[in-house]
Amino acid sequence: MSKSWQQEVLAEVKAGGRVTDQQIVDKIRKAVLTQRLPPNTRLPEVALGEIFGVSRSVIRKALTRLDADHVITQAPNQVARVRAPSIEETRETFAARRLVEGEVCSLLAGNMKPVQLKALEKLVQAESDAHADGDEPSRIEHSLAIHHMVADLSPNRVLGNFLTDLILRTSIVIALYKREGLASCYLKGDHTRLLKNLRSGDGEGACKAIVDHLNSLEKLMDLSSRDSSIDLMAILGQRVG
Repeated sequence: MSKSWQQEVLAEVKAGGRVTDQQIVDKIRKAVLTQRLPPNTRLPEVALGEIFGVSRSVIRKALTRLDADHVITQAPNQVARVRAPSIEETRETFAARRLVEGEVCSLLAGNMKPVQLKALEKLVQAESDAHADGDEPSRIEHSLAIHHMVADLSPNRVLGNFLTDLILRTSIVIALYKREGLASCYLKGDHTRLLKNLRSGDGEGACKAIVDHLNSLEKLMDLSSRDSSIDLMAILGQRVG
């Protein structure tokens, strides 16, 4: 099993490497995207400074960037927290992503190079293999990589940028509202179907494949209020000495 984001950071610090605000942003964002850092998690500046081995000014820069990316929320004189979107925002996020990603897939169908299709095929297979191995963090990472590849290759760059933002927002939503007891949000065959339509140039089919995928994913959500708060140190486990 791959290292956790906390272990990676600790290894970097202990090896004497200087942790930058960009690395902190990347680590926290990745932890949120892979559902290892739940919504509402408190992110105190002092604790983060000790964990990452940096000054509070570096932590503030990282938190400001994470806030701008909608990963966390900050309010004056309050501790930053991982975002916890409302139920209404959750529904709106899924609705927006269906429109944007459906259009992107429609435009992309038939316009991918063989090497791009091969790379996408490898990601789809890697996601399936990770699910079969019970490696949910890796499964999530491969799933995200599939959608980010679609966004990156979008013939319409404005839509591609919108999609990148919506992928992040949706991932946060899933971390908050995934039905309790549900081990995985893996939807077998959905990405294979998308790949088939992209390869054949069926824009309408590609759009329908991704819309159906997002509809099924939304149905796996439990859109009821819950307290997903967690102590940051309980996740990190230790401080950097």
